[in-house]
Amino acid sequence: MKNFTIQDLYLHQRIAELHCVPGVDMAVAAVQSVEQSGDKYLSCLWTFPADGSAARQLTYGPGLDQAPRWSPDGKQLAFLSDRAGGAQQLYVMPLDGGEARQIGPDNQTVSQLCWMPDGQSLLVTASVTVDPDLRGQRAEGQTQASSPAEVCWRLPYKSDGVGYLLQREFHLFMAGLDGSIRQLTDGAFDVMGFEASPDGRQIAYSRTREGRYAHCSDLWMCDSDGGNHRRLTFDLATVNQPAWSPDGRWIAFAGARTEGDGQTSLYLFEMATGKVSPMGPHDLEVADPDSLHWSPDGRELLVVRAWHGRHHAVSVSAADGQLITRVGGDRQFGAFGWNHSHFFFSADTPVLPSEMFVCDTDGQNERQVSLLNAWWKERKPLQLESRQFTVPDAKGGHETIEGWLLRPLDAQGPLPLLCDVHGGPASYALIDYETTVYRQSLCADGWAVLMLNAVGSSSFGREFCERLSGNWGEFDLPQHLAAVEQLQADGICDDRVAIAGKSYGGFFTSWAIGHTDLFRAAVVMSPVGNIETHYGTSDGGFYADPLYVGSAPRFNRQRARELSPLQYVEKATTPTLFMQGKDDERCPKCQTEELFVSLYRAGDTPAEMVLYPGETHGFLGSGKPSCREDAARRIVEWINRFIGQPGAQFEPQNRQPASADEPQTASA
Repeated sequence: MKNFTIQDLYLHQRIAELHCVPGVDMAVAAVQSVEQSGDKYLSCLWTFPADGSAARQLTYGPGLDQAPRWSPDGKQLAFLSDRAGGAQQLYVMPLDGGEARQIGPDNQTVSQLCWMPDGQSLLVTASVTVDPDLRGQRAEGQTQASSPAEVCWRLPYKSDGVGYLLQREFHLFMAGLDGSIRQLTDGAFDVMGFEASPDGRQIAYSRTREGRYAHCSDLWMCDSDGGNHRRLTFDLATVNQPAWSPDGRWIAFAGARTEGDGQTSLYLFEMATGKVSPMGPHDLEVADPDSLHWSPDGRELLVVRAWHGRHHAVSVSAADGQLITRVGGDRQFGAFGWNHSHFFFSADTPVLPSEMFVCDTDGQNERQVSLLNAWWKERKPLQLESRQFTVPDAKGGHETIEGWLLRPLDAQGPLPLLCDVHGGPASYALIDYETTVYRQSLCADGWAVLMLNAVGSSSFGREFCERLSGNWGEFDLPQHLAAVEQLQADGICDDRVAIAGKSYGGFFTSWAIGHTDLFRAAVVMSPVGNIETHYGTSDGGFYADPLYVGSAPRFNRQRARELSPLQYVEKATTPTLFMQGKDDERCPKCQTEELFVSLYRAGDTPAEMVLYPGETHGFLGSGKPSCREDAARRIVEWINRFIGQPGAQFEPQNRQPASADEPQTASA
């Protein structure tokens, strides 16, 4: 048996998405792999029969074949691909053999697709070039910008991974198998999700608003010929992918009432009355807003629920909201589908690779029907367990919280511990392999890794999540410290404790090293370091940060300063590695630069900063394979380098520069 290494990321194949239709007892999936020689990803389409018979690879590249969708009769397959070497395009291929052919908008990026009920055409969203100097208005025959300037006349004007937004819009098109194309929407907005009614006469779609609230989205409807557009929701900040009930009575969707709310709830729109109402129990949080499946009789909706850091498939009654768990377990789903006979899903945990599983509609008779990652069986096994911790509740009492502990299967005695802090904060500890390959490598070196769901985490109820608003770092740091103390008391770890985190996890790591000397090493990735500047530089800070500092809808700058790690980082004595995608627009690189420069100039605490050109907020999990390898290697090397050295005495006041002749470093 071999130890896990960071190089294993080049072996891992991941089921990125899947699709099922009634009457076809197999799933079609996009399987992503790494082409190491080209430092890029490949994505090919496979079918996985429910009976466990041989999987079949349908496409072989080159490039990325994604978003597979069965036709209603299961005889054809539509998908998106960049195989032509340019923009992502729409392709259709027969399942009984034959080449895929391109249809739909040409020379435009196609982003989403779904079949019309008759199987003769598809709905797609595709990019439309516009002139930002027109500020959303239309001019006859003018589609190209007349100036190279990036005019910013509304928010958001940029997006992480995309960049400048206002030179293009995404609109809805009807693409016929006969080659016909018809644009159905137009205006200064983007269409986000869509589905045709069961009779094919109407289309429900979610779209962004025009003007000052373009970061919000609503449910709209139009006739299938593109006429009679009307808005259906008015009191929600976010509306995601709509799903029609089989009888056309309801449209279900996931959404949120508050701008910046990271917890997604379930809603029903009733066609007869136009009423929008919550669906299911008040604590139902939707983990996958794009995966909603109605039962054949339209009486219940199948949803992937986020529940205590896990993903469960649950059915929710349309009549009374009663919830029944169909598929549970200590895991999270990478993709999920239902063909009314079987559930298909890919399951991810730190101790299992991405594979396809199938079970009956009552959750019984579960079995694995793929073997994409046989290499995993050659690695020394690890153990993952869910643990509970008694911690301060910030209200004068105590509460019980949960976390995941990963360590070698044969672990003996106290181990060094990495506290791996999740992003969000309105999220939960992700336990997939793809984004955190350093965890397996550390465990192979004899480490334990704690992934805590402290206060502020979603999937544990609204009160628990929303309690952290306006109290970042203040309420959750005591919980992390208490959890580490409990693991030390239980003999799981000793005083060799390190911390790492990305996004909100980067915020928290920066906050922690400025408030405690517990940690001997730290890795800060893509952080919120200065909330005041994050508000104006992040692609979502202008609407999310007011919620996070507890002052929504207005932004409280004073509270933002009080909660910013930048105000305290000069007190840190923990050796800290800062890492950042240089093109990150979610937590822009200035956030890392301010922290690094301030810590580096404050004294002699070891500090380094690593920037990755061309990489965005997701550099650790979706960046170039070489970037992911380099980042994971640096994380492991940094904390191993310093973990054996007892930390310096924590100083409660700002330290003087290394040279007394130099001027005092000023805080922002």
